[in-house]
Amino acid sequence: MKYALIGCGRIATNHIKAAVNNKLEIVSVCDILQEKTEEILKKHELEQDENIHRYINYKDMIEKEKPELVSIATESGSHAEIALYCIEHGVHVIIEKPMAMSIEDADRIIALAEEKNVKVSACHQNRFNVAVQELRKALETGRFGKISHGSIHVRWNRNKGYYDQAPWRGTWAQDGGALMNQCIHGIDLLRWMMGNEVDEVYGATRQQFHDYLEAEDIGMAVVKFKNGAIGTIEGTTNVYPKNLEETLYIFGENGTVKIGGTSTNNIDVWNFADETEEDNKNKGLEEATSNVYGNGHTSLFADVIEAIKNDRKPYVDAVAGRNALEMILAIYKSQKTGQPVKLPLETFASIDMEGEFSE
Repeated sequence: MKYALIGCGRIATNHIKAAVNNKLEIVSVCDILQEKTEEILKKHELEQDENIHRYINYKDMIEKEKPELVSIATESGSHAEIALYCIEHGVHVIIEKPMAMSIEDADRIIALAEEKNVKVSACHQNRFNVAVQELRKALETGRFGKISHGSIHVRWNRNKGYYDQAPWRGTWAQDGGALMNQCIHGIDLLRWMMGNEVDEVYGATRQQFHDYLEAEDIGMAVVKFKNGAIGTIEGTTNVYPKNLEETLYIFGENGTVKIGGTSTNNIDVWNFADETEEDNKNKGLEEATSNVYGNGHTSLFADVIEAIKNDRKPYVDAVAGRNALEMILAIYKSQKTGQPVKLPLETFASIDMEGEFSE
């Protein structure tokens, strides 16, 4: 399957690795900065491969190379525009999070993909973590009984050095803040595990220590789910001196699970009323990861390849991407209005937050 990468920044290495692991035919890489394409190829010892072409314009690349599958790993603000172009040209896409910066763009992507029968996967790779999959299995087989509540805590650190790497970071138009960039994976997991159907979100965000950004560095929210469960969200880049944890809790009448580690990759607590032999394997499970992005990209790519071949929806489809985005935009809207926000959201964009933290 012919594969191309658009955007060769920080996360791109996971995409190339996943493409190699899945034996895709890498036909081209594209970035507006030519040195970035060279860097990524060199990192994966692909710089000598004459079959991999370099581009600075993604439209040229799509028209000339005609890839079957593209992953979009550019700055967040351009994800939707590039995705819509690819879908229009019949190319299947894996879109890095967030899939868009507005609800309207997310809805456009979903509608166009349906119309063109193109597969779109939102890159929420942590759904494939071993610990997360075990939790999902327990939920789907009803082991928790009635769900009481759940929470996600993303307690990370991002310093000025991180934001200085790319001028688009922390801007409302191109990135959003801690919730949109760093915490979206955890927020995706919480909503997915709690049944997806949300009634209302009430949130507050602040900019405490990163006054050189436009967006928030701390966000908290209470979520009312339609099944009667309650969720809480805490997401921040203000933890001194380094990343502390990304932790997901689910509490039910017959079970309690805590998934921890730096990127929801370990099982810290696994207690069920109907305990089985199998449960002993899950207690203390740890999945080694080389970075905070975890190992999920390879599995996500494998699933998308299979979805294309078998003409089925990807495991993490465009609707999943919209759901995670909607949660964050609802928190933003709640901060802006000071009121709880009812879902579904029909219109809101991160750019609507412009000036929120200006003095």
